[in-house]
Amino acid sequence: MGSTAHHGVEGVGRRDLIKRSTALGLVAVPGMGLLSACASGGGSDESDDGSTKGKASKDNPFGAKKGTKLDVVVFKGGYGDDYAKAWEADFSEKLGITSTHTGTQEITGKLQPRFNAGNPPDIVDDSGAQKINVDVLYKNGQLLDLTEVLDAPSVDDPATKVRDTLIPGTLDPGMQEGKVVALNYIYTVWGLWYSGKLFKDNGWQEPKTWDDLLAICKDAKSQGIGGLAHQGKYPYYINVAIMDLIAKKGGLDAMKAIDNLDPKAFVGSEAAQEAIEAIYEVVEKGYLMPGTNGLTHTESQTRWNQYKAVFITSGSWLENEQLKQTPPDFDMKFLPMPLLPGSKLPFEAIRAGSGEPFIIPAKAKNLPAAKEFMRRMLSKEWSTLFAKQANSLTILKDGVDPGVRLRPGTQSTVEASKAAGDNTFRYLYTEWYSEMGTAIEAASNELMAKRIQPKEWLKRCQAAVDKQAKDPASKKNHRD
Repeated sequence: MGSTAHHGVEGVGRRDLIKRSTALGLVAVPGMGLLSACASGGGSDESDDGSTKGKASKDNPFGAKKGTKLDVVVFKGGYGDDYAKAWEADFSEKLGITSTHTGTQEITGKLQPRFNAGNPPDIVDDSGAQKINVDVLYKNGQLLDLTEVLDAPSVDDPATKVRDTLIPGTLDPGMQEGKVVALNYIYTVWGLWYSGKLFKDNGWQEPKTWDDLLAICKDAKSQGIGGLAHQGKYPYYINVAIMDLIAKKGGLDAMKAIDNLDPKAFVGSEAAQEAIEAIYEVVEKGYLMPGTNGLTHTESQTRWNQYKAVFITSGSWLENEQLKQTPPDFDMKFLPMPLLPGSKLPFEAIRAGSGEPFIIPAKAKNLPAAKEFMRRMLSKEWSTLFAKQANSLTILKDGVDPGVRLRPGTQSTVEASKAAGDNTFRYLYTEWYSEMGTAIEAASNELMAKRIQPKEWLKRCQAAVDKQAKDPASKKNHRD
């Protein structure tokens, strides 16, 4: 699983992005002037006091110190971790700072004891099913406020602050009580996915309405193919479909009602009721891929790659995560969530924004190097290294230029983003209220297994919202 989900607010201004990355190509190495200047940065004035602070300079604003070490932990999921190894090699070459690298899916298992002991890593990609929730780390005072990094001069144009080089809205999901404490680095779209080959072989057209989708599921079932697969052991994924349907049916107000803990966010919401009934129809009619409720993300996705289901829900890390399992002629395609009758948002509207949160622990031993590492993540050079290794966009506005055509699934997300224009949306409750998010996922799990009905799902979700609303800290988060 690549990332857990996220939102830049209504129009995460992707037009800028798409202009520069029509084919989601890869940039050439940026002008060498600045980069060669970086090579000498990094305070060669080593001292014997064990300090990690060197001399600050124009090219090394935080005084990252040559000869020190950086402890990097990366979630090794949908994007792998080769991109981080490439970053670390460049960091060592240019600044003389070596890295200890850990790639893992067990973020909580490996890191919770270290946080508890006051000995966390220096920088962490805190993602995946076993991530440590950012809101919990923040409440415990364990995260660095990233303002200093975001206000630093960018690597590519020292006259511009780092924050001004990013796609608008992409910092929002990393905010807690008005402070950016996590950098969601990857520009992600979420929705449904299908095989272009399977569609072509069956003469199916891309469904734009929920009824069209159900008709394809019915045809598939008659051939012994599942209609919809989902990653049953991680109900986060089916919530992509449920929450997309709510937002598209009820518009941005229906989405914000959930984020803002409205007393009618679920019970009393026509959009929520119609969305969950639509999903339940797939269950009731037997259109789910057999066994999908009991599978992990990779198990479900691999069966989907074997043409055992037509559609699957996921974010845009899916293609990279499934590279080895995807047949060469599969022709992976992204699909915006089809519409319920009377939907307020158009078919082209997609959930889009930034995912994959990178954090710097407040008690990191090498804070100067951690800040400099993050600053360089937001350079054209490192954004390109990421795109080459992980087949995905970053939140850097100018991070990619036309040039190299990416794989079909990634290419289709670029085209979907272009078609969406400013019609994007993004929930924030998953970042703000992890306990509430988990309760909603648990209700969805019960519904997909037919253990509860839509009415009970609405009740449980509203109860989770009402419980969260009683927490006085909730009043510090609000969407206008």
